[in-house]
Amino acid sequence: MANHDLSTMNKKENSSEALRWNLLSSEYIHKSKWATLRVDTCEMPNGTIVDDYYVLEYGSWANAVAVTEEGKILLIEQYRHAADIVSMEIPGGVVEDGEDKVAGLRRELLEETGYEFDDFEFLCELCSNPSTANNRVYSYLARGGKKVQGQHLDPHEEIIVHEYSVAEVKQMLLDNEILQAMHSSALFFGLVKLGVL
Repeated sequence: MANHDLSTMNKKENSSEALRWNLLSSEYIHKSKWATLRVDTCEMPNGTIVDDYYVLEYGSWANAVAVTEEGKILLIEQYRHAADIVSMEIPGGVVEDGEDKVAGLRRELLEETGYEFDDFEFLCELCSNPSTANNRVYSYLARGGKKVQGQHLDPHEEIIVHEYSVAEVKQMLLDNEILQAMHSSALFFGLVKLGVL
């Protein structure tokens, strides 16, 4: 590689870091189990001060493109109040502090669907909304699911479990029927891993 090519690469790497803001102060406005809101004051690299930048803190999430022994993909349907929609999604949930992501996901799959999975393959790590939220979403491909029990839902959960063929899920994605952005992204990654896309 020519010297000027290395120089260009180094400049690109350095310019990315040069975009980072400097945190001057931070104050918590609200703290709860499900959401925490803070307000930051930051300095941009050019010296501009950014006042009252609001950040939502959430726990990490883990979800799965969950494939049964019969090769069906499990999707769950539930009401989502903030968007006022009945949403088709993939199963998963919040990973507790200090909990292994796969262990938390295995627990969530069993509670939400009644299916047990032991084969997990990492698909992707995504930010749900990096402009206002600090959390990450970790998605896995879970294979070989077996129905071993009924659902064990939280008091505020009402979930219907569906089984779809891979072709049906692909068509649902192409028809924009899965509106939860993190879940549709994970499904696209999963279908690529399954050799469908």
